[in-house]
Formats: sequence, structure tokens, C-alpha cells
Amino acid sequence: MSSMRSNKSRRDRAFAYLAVLIYASIIGLSFMYTKVALAYASAIDTLALRFTLSFAAIVILVATGVFRLSLKGKPWPRLLLLALMYPLGFFTLQAFGLKHASSAEGGIIFAVTPILTAMLAGFFLKESTTLRQKLSILLSVFGVVLIFVMQGGSSMDLTNAAGMLLLFLSCLVSAGYTVLSRFLLRTFTPPEVTSFMMTIGCVTFWLASLLDHAANGTMNQIFTPLANPDFIWAILYLGILASLVTAFSSSYALSKLEASKISVFSNLSTVISIAAGAFLLGEAVTVYHLIGSVLIVAGVIGTNVRPKPKAAAVLRDTERSMPKDNVV
Repeated sequence: MSSMRSNKSRRDRAFAYLAVLIYASIIGLSFMYTKVALAYASAIDTLALRFTLSFAAIVILVATGVFRLSLKGKPWPRLLLLALMYPLGFFTLQAFGLKHASSAEGGIIFAVTPILTAMLAGFFLKESTTLRQKLSILLSVFGVVLIFVMQGGSSMDLTNAAGMLLLFLSCLVSAGYTVLSRFLLRTFTPPEVTSFMMTIGCVTFWLASLLDHAANGTMNQIFTPLANPDFIWAILYLGILASLVTAFSSSYALSKLEASKISVFSNLSTVISIAAGAFLLGEAVTVYHLIGSVLIVAGVIGTNVRPKPKAAAVLRDTERSMPKDNVV
């Protein structure tokens, strides 16, 4: 029986790591599709349309029985706080933060999210991290910072303090979302958490979009971007993969793994973004891209791979467990 539980635990962890790798891969490619979408629509309209697709997919999944929801008797109002963090708080703070700061500064600041997550997880969830894991997280963060500093050609501009503060708050909100998700997934299932988030995101961003168009007298332009095939492909990717699939995969992974282990994978999206730019867009890859990527990958591995016990320790434990002969 114990061996069956052990095998199931290993299988669950393997699927959890697969889920978080899918999450990091999709996020890494989403930056490219976001640039395409924003060339045809505003940030609010893009969010409204992408979460409309996410909500439509949720309706289909629930109607076909793929997602089973049962919120009866569960403290579902707690999910409202989760939705306030992500997608509402994160996307809002990020959008306004990037108006007053560069994307390079955003990348540098976003890299500290795993550190904030580890701190919050330690305080609220009592998840402990070893010295090796702490150093690995820092190594991954340094890899991201190296790439963005070298890419931008300079350090952060302190005159963009307001934007950087908003971006830091978005990172704090993202870390809070990860930790709160880990806590709520003890009560709710990943489909329930995902469905609630996508529904709240769809309703809220549509209200924001309608108010914005009403104020500017452009109600007739809401669906204009859908006339562009490039926008349609971009919004399909962002709505189905970058919103729905990533929300479900991260929720599933958080139900099986510690928050600090999951969060460090977010920096892996930088490596995937660089690779996508090189292979799909023909962008140049420099030495600092390679060095930073190696540091990021090493940090992710160091945070998640358990060290093998030393042979001496194994032998000592074995000797202790063996029955001792009676001495006459």
C-alpha cells in the first residue's frame, strides 16, 4: 500500500512539473503575441477579448463535463480575493506600470517575483527552503537581471520611479496570488479556481472596456480589431493558451508542489522568449543571452532537484535500522 502511495506521489509530481513547464513555455511565447495584439487594439480591449475566449472555453468544458464544479458548502468568496490579485490586480498594475517604465525595467523587476513568493510562502504557508534553494532562486534572478541590463544597455532609470513602483506591486500581487492559490487549492479543485478567475476576468475587463469606449465615443470600434487575421491568431493564443491553459496548469502544479518551486519557473519564460525570438523572428542571440539563460536554468534545477544522499549517510542509516545481535 505504501509503495502504491509512493508511486502515485511521484507520478503526481511528474505531472506537476510537466504542467509548470507548459506554463513557462506558453508565457515565454505570449510576449510576442501580446505585441501583435497591441498593434491593433488597446490593452483593455485586448484583455476583454482574450478573457471572453477563456470564458467561452470554460462554458464548453463545463457543459461537456470535462470541468466539474462543486462550490456548494465551500468558502467561494475567498476566490474573489484571488481574482482581485490575478488577473485583475496583476494586469492592471502591469499595464499602468509599463506606461511609465521600459519593458527592460519591467523584466528586471518581474525577476524578483520568486524571491517575494518564497518569502510570503515561508511566512503564510510555513514552507521552508534550504540554503541551496535560496541561492538557486537568487541565481535564477541574477540570470534574468543580467539579460535585461545588458539588453537595455543601462541600469534602471530612477526617474521612472512611479512606473517601477507599480511594476513592483504587480510582482507582489503575483507572489500573493501564488501563495493564496496554494492555500485555497486545499479546498478547491484546479478547474474551480480556473473557472472562477476566467469568469471574473471576462466580466471586469468588459466593463472597463465598455466604460472606456463610452467615455471616448468609440463604441462602434470595439470589434474593429477582429477584422485583422493577425489579431485573431494572437487573441486566440492569448485567450486559450496564455490565459486558460496557464491558469489551469499553474493551479494544478500548485496543488502538488511548493509555491517557491513553482514560482522560479516564471524566470524560465525569459529563456523561452529568447529562443522563440531567435528561431521564429530571427533575432540575434548574444553571449550574455546564453550566460543569463544558463544561470536561469541552473537556478530552476537547483531549486527543484533534491540532492542525492551521500553514501556514508545511507550506510549509517542502514546500520541503525539493522537489528543488533545479542552479546553473551
